[in-house]
Amino acid sequence: MYKLLLVDDEPIIIKGIRSLVDFDALSISEVFEAYNGDEALEIFKTHLPDIVLADINMPKMNGLDFSASAKTVKPDVKIAIITGYDYFDYAVTALKSGIDDYVLKPVSKKDIDELLKKLILKLQTDHSQLEVSRLVHDIINKSHTASDAGYKAEIQEIINANISNVEFSLTYLAKQMSLSSTYLSSLFKRLYGITFQDYMLSIRLDRAKILLLSTNMKIYEIASAVGFEDPNYFSASFKKKFQYSPNQFREKARE
Repeated sequence: MYKLLLVDDEPIIIKGIRSLVDFDALSISEVFEAYNGDEALEIFKTHLPDIVLADINMPKMNGLDFSASAKTVKPDVKIAIITGYDYFDYAVTALKSGIDDYVLKPVSKKDIDELLKKLILKLQTDHSQLEVSRLVHDIINKSHTASDAGYKAEIQEIINANISNVEFSLTYLAKQMSLSSTYLSSLFKRLYGITFQDYMLSIRLDRAKILLLSTNMKIYEIASAVGFEDPNYFSASFKKKFQYSPNQFREKARE
């Protein structure tokens, strides 16, 4: 159901439109009236009608200024200008500035019926296009979600198999997955929220903690087991993350 706002400084025009139109047949459930531009804008802001029929020549605020303000409040509103021949040039200007249609006075039942039907058809078309856009967006999002889940599982499997591999890198991972390094870099950041290098450092150091707590392996052996070629770099990285050197961490855990 639609809401309609009639705006004209001549009450007889509004009364005539009310008498001419079968609003129920057009699925128009509410009809509001205003007799100048200022009043029309206040009513518009309060009730947010779907369709507006407005005269161009009105006191306080003309029809074009009112229409521009209404479109700012509700961009998808459909507005038609009712005007006389003397203001035909204004009607053409209105169409160029975003008004949806116009009709010249004096208006007949057929004129108003056809005008409202055109505006309602535009509303329906807009709504259909919006619904299609939403459906396409949902499908794409679901596709991305499913694709991302598959990528993440594959990435994690390859990472787990290469924790101790000192040659393991983003380029290595990209080759394993048949992806470009550039694409994989952005994909990884989207999936994990951090860069590949930061993630690998974190997961290797976390694995080192487990080995420090659960084995008697020497520090250089643990460094090698979690993919560090240089034991000193491993110890420095471990201390930076956990505030303790590997030996200090192991000793503290055994207290």
